[in-house]
Amino acid sequence: MADSRSPIFWRDTRMPHVELRKISDARQVCYAPHSHPHWSLGAVTAGRSTFCYRNATYQITAGDLVMMNPHWVHACNPIENQPWAYLMLYIDTAWLSDLRYQLGLLDDSYWQDIATAVITQPALYAGYCDMAACLLDEQRAIGDKQTALIAYLSSMMQTLAQESPATLPQAPGALEHVAAYLRANCAADISLECLCQQSGYSAGHLIRAFKQHFGLTPHAYLINQRVQMGQKALKQGQPIVEAALNAGFNDQPHFQRTFKRLVAATPNQYRYPLLKQQQPVKTAETVR
Repeated sequence: MADSRSPIFWRDTRMPHVELRKISDARQVCYAPHSHPHWSLGAVTAGRSTFCYRNATYQITAGDLVMMNPHWVHACNPIENQPWAYLMLYIDTAWLSDLRYQLGLLDDSYWQDIATAVITQPALYAGYCDMAACLLDEQRAIGDKQTALIAYLSSMMQTLAQESPATLPQAPGALEHVAAYLRANCAADISLECLCQQSGYSAGHLIRAFKQHFGLTPHAYLINQRVQMGQKALKQGQPIVEAALNAGFNDQPHFQRTFKRLVAATPNQYRYPLLKQQQPVKTAETVR
């Protein structure tokens, strides 16, 4: 029997723009502040939790929907070991931008941040749970899953379009350059001195200013990028040790500890999504 504390990941290569995570007992699921390149939409299915999103903190409870813009730092953690459960949907931003554009909600198909962080609407919550159940159901046809996802997200995007778009202060060019350099070279050893030389900032000023605009220190931003690189490699089926070394980690144990801290799952749990978990394991008897 599966451990209810273990996360379940659903992915399907026929729908590469979406991933779903389910956790039934999140009392021990703790995240360090992190971000990811996709838009995320979660549903609290039981209990309550604390949701930290950029500079704000929300108390969320069963029936709430939470959402995170790409690259916005966040963390969602249990309250005093109280039980809670959730579903989390991760959507490719280019795909979602195109959907919003086709719906007439954007003037072009480029991503625009969404201001809403938490929404409590019973109909939207029920629709989310139905859509997630469809994705997780191994008996449902891929066409049904594609239709359920598009129909739900279309309804959600039309609801969110009634809100004013989110705006963030533009980071100075020197900091944008540092962030771009970290993204492009995250697997390399990058010293703080190197970043200071590139930006013209002192070490203390760089750390403070970078965190103010990006929500993480330069080092934490670098580690976050490495974990994202590791996730991508694991999705593609790379062995864990190979993914670790290619992402710039010194060894597999270091990668596993850091991955668990930011993703709240082990690399092995993430590497084998629900579809693979449900495939029968071949033994000597079944082969004969």
